[in-house]
Amino acid sequence: MNFIEAVKMALAAIQAQKLRSLLTLIGIIAGVASIIAVMTGISVIQNTMEKEMSVLGTTTFQVQKWPAGGFNNNVDWRKIQRRKPVTVANADAIREKVSSVDIVGAELWDFGHIAKYRNESTEKNLTICGGTPEYSANNTHFVESGRNLTNQDIKTASFVVLIGPAIAEKLFPFTDPVGQTIKLDDRKFRIIGVLEEKSSAMGGNYDNYNIIPITTFQEVYGMRDPRGDARSVNVTVRAKNVALVQDAIEETRLVLRAERHVPPREEDDFTIFTNDSVIKSFNEATAGVKVGAFVVGIVALVVAGIGIMNIMLVSVTERTREIGVRKSLGAKRRNILTQFLIEAIVLCNVGGVFGVLAGFGLGNVVTFFTGFAASVPMEWAFGGLAFCTMVGLTFGMWPAIVASKLDPVKALSYE
Repeated sequence: MNFIEAVKMALAAIQAQKLRSLLTLIGIIAGVASIIAVMTGISVIQNTMEKEMSVLGTTTFQVQKWPAGGFNNNVDWRKIQRRKPVTVANADAIREKVSSVDIVGAELWDFGHIAKYRNESTEKNLTICGGTPEYSANNTHFVESGRNLTNQDIKTASFVVLIGPAIAEKLFPFTDPVGQTIKLDDRKFRIIGVLEEKSSAMGGNYDNYNIIPITTFQEVYGMRDPRGDARSVNVTVRAKNVALVQDAIEETRLVLRAERHVPPREEDDFTIFTNDSVIKSFNEATAGVKVGAFVVGIVALVVAGIGIMNIMLVSVTERTREIGVRKSLGAKRRNILTQFLIEAIVLCNVGGVFGVLAGFGLGNVVTFFTGFAASVPMEWAFGGLAFCTMVGLTFGMWPAIVASKLDPVKALSYE
């Protein structure tokens, strides 16, 4: 008996006991679906997060007071809160003293603002960034029309602004906004450019950004936020090339420690991160969820495997006479063993296929409520089916051995 014949016989046996097979498959489907659903959901979020987090250029890193990955607990938050703010002077020191970088930008941020032009007004949901000319290059957020900020704008604290395309569409549906004057929080700013469209699936909206000179930001909004906390500058730094990124990070760290008077044996009182480090933080944060889903799925599959072993033992008992007939016609022990093993493996993989499909569907439910792109992590699908094969092989082995050892004479006389 070849493999194809064994598979056909296994499928026929499964079809002959539809209810029993279905009840057995439920456990397999639940186990595989639970793993695939969670991994698919995380994959959907992770793919979007990686895209969203990759706002910095490949040779760019950022220095700021606050950690990029958030806080693990209140103790960490209080510890970070006590750090001194990062300042424009720190950015200037990096620009002057770090030889492996060519562009250094500084940014201050505030949220919840409003823009007006004549009788038109935006919602009070705009983001204002006080930046330097390096903002566009370091954040890969370029000017589509008009011009960028200049060093002269910074020196003179000019009331000029770069606006996002959503603001331009709202306030100037039929007019070129460049050269027009708008009011940001009732202060007049002249539009010098419109930023490129840059959508976000994570709730942020780059199209609602306003970029003004950092000196103007300091003059208008001050160096304390509405809660009274000191504002901290985000410094973006671009290395001269990819090979120099790590060198640039280390040089920057040494310069900042000296500028901020950090004692030799104390940890940094600032955070340096790249796209990769932010993505790594996200992966570490979701590692526990992945492990939990895997454990739940494994437990479900083991329970289903025990069910399969019991069902196969019942099947061996019901088919004792059939086994006797086959042995009397020349079937060897390995033929009987192979048949029952393949039957268990096929049963597991039928459930595995349905479990994978159900898992993909459940995992992608999140895409209906967000702007996230769907994901189908095929490596987990193949992994799930491989594990199903192992479950079938493991828990089908004992019933297959029992069947193969049946005495043909006794089996033929079995009623």
